[in-house]
Amino acid sequence: VIAYQVNQLMKDNNLTKKAMTERMHIKSRIQLDRLLDPNNVSVTLLTLEKTALALGKRLKVQFV
Repeated sequence: VIAYQVNQLMKDNNLTKKAMTERMHIKSRIQLDRLLDPNNVSVTLLTLEKTALALGKRLKVQFV
């Protein structure tokens, strides 16, 4: 779900992978590719926070 949402937000904001990595302040596009991989289940909260900030969003984690 997260990978799909990030992909969609990137498309909505016309952001390339290169632009997204620059906004996230990460060194490698491979790191972004791991985030965008729907089979990767080891995404950290720090990565999610960087992603949210790069997209102008807030990260909200809650237990329901």
